[in-house]
Amino acid sequence: MLQVEGLAKSFPGVRALDEVSLAVHAGEVHALMGENGAGKSTLIKLLTGVHRPDAGVIRFDGRAVRPTSPRQAEALGISTVHQEISLIPHLSVAENIMLGREPRRFGLIDRRGVGLKAQQALARLELRLDVTQSVAALPPALQQLVAIARALAIDARLLILDEPTSSLDTTESERLFAVMRRLREQGLAILFVTHFLDQVYAVSDRITVLRNGRLVGQYAARALSRLALIEAMLGLKLEQLEQQKRRNDGASERDSEQQDTLLETRQLERRGVVGPIDVKLRAGEVVGLAGLLGSGRSETARMLFGIDPADRGELSVRGRRVALDSPRRAIRAGLAYCPEERKLEGLLPNLSVRENLILAMQSSRGALHAIPRPQQDRLVQHYIAALSIKTPSQETPIQSLSGGNQQKVLLARWMAMQAQVIILDEPTRGVDIGAKLEIEELVRSLSRQGVATLLISSELEEVARNCSRVVVLRDRKQVADLAGARIEPAQIIRAIAEHPARLADA
Repeated sequence: MLQVEGLAKSFPGVRALDEVSLAVHAGEVHALMGENGAGKSTLIKLLTGVHRPDAGVIRFDGRAVRPTSPRQAEALGISTVHQEISLIPHLSVAENIMLGREPRRFGLIDRRGVGLKAQQALARLELRLDVTQSVAALPPALQQLVAIARALAIDARLLILDEPTSSLDTTESERLFAVMRRLREQGLAILFVTHFLDQVYAVSDRITVLRNGRLVGQYAARALSRLALIEAMLGLKLEQLEQQKRRNDGASERDSEQQDTLLETRQLERRGVVGPIDVKLRAGEVVGLAGLLGSGRSETARMLFGIDPADRGELSVRGRRVALDSPRRAIRAGLAYCPEERKLEGLLPNLSVRENLILAMQSSRGALHAIPRPQQDRLVQHYIAALSIKTPSQETPIQSLSGGNQQKVLLARWMAMQAQVIILDEPTRGVDIGAKLEIEELVRSLSRQGVATLLISSELEEVARNCSRVVVLRDRKQVADLAGARIEPAQIIRAIAEHPARLADA
């Protein structure tokens, strides 16, 4: 149904897709896998006419096509259901399904015809709904199915599902999979993008893996082990990783059992998002949080810091049970958080280095108790020197700094607050090798000062190099807790790939 040959796309400074080829057959579910930056989104946008390719050919049903807009792609029979459900909540089910292609009578919209055609689209999914009710009244799973019905209403022959289960629980996901199997039996070609390993093997016939914009390979799902899939996605070979020796400055040899427990969770969970999580952070300890993209790493960090509060389980700080239902409470309890998206969630780009660095301290005092300017200057100059932050001056807008120096300012913000527990989500992403080593040394320095750190990183060597324990997540659930000699990239990959029962035996 779909044949892609040598597809390429570049953006300023980035080769997003580099001569990628793949084939999707009628009557199959074809999984598209890869980490962030692999090129999945770019490929979908080329197939649906959002972007135009720089090179390569797209053949659809044996004919070369070059869609210039999503509407034109739909006219060809290519329809997409995006991760964020693209429905208009105050319109009815029928109006959403037929939006933009309503049947007309005497030049006016045929309301009865809209309802009948919407029911026909839902019938293909064996779904019965009151098509006159508002979409907003439906649960997320049914909204997702309505979005699929809308995609099928154009007589789609290729259905692209981009992370369709990201907001669904297990039962709702199984319902969606049943629909996908039914559509496959009807001869539809389905391109399925997901980060959940269990879901890939539950419904897919074949798997294509992309990495860094290039094709790694296409595989029959039944012939590709979970371990081999992870190796393909990460570009790592298990036998090579087993030869690597963990490097550490000796901090991991500290008897962590003798240190105070600063933070502990018991069956902490945000229903439908992540958990349950059991983790213990002791003074001076660096604990890693590892897993593939979509495993629940950032969701766990946001839950611990009170951005998306837990609704089950217990969380204790220094032995005292607390409810961290907001970042403000988390900060008061001695926690700090450096988010993965530092430019969007951590920094105020138009403010200066000084203003960004003192932000948390000033916020904790309130608007009526401004930090005196001489004190600000002394504090900022101290951390610029201590962390070797490269900036023309403390008044330079922080957006002018490199990624590594921006990350140092974020760390300095929390060091100035004397936080006892720091959550670092991908602290070295997007920085050069020199800055990466400096940030890792800062983490070790904090450890020597007794600060507990939760380190999230997609680079397994970084996790193994810096952590004394590693909590492993898969499909938003905790599946392993590694310590000692087991903290090697090869062991972490095994923990991600293996079933929980087999891990317990190991």
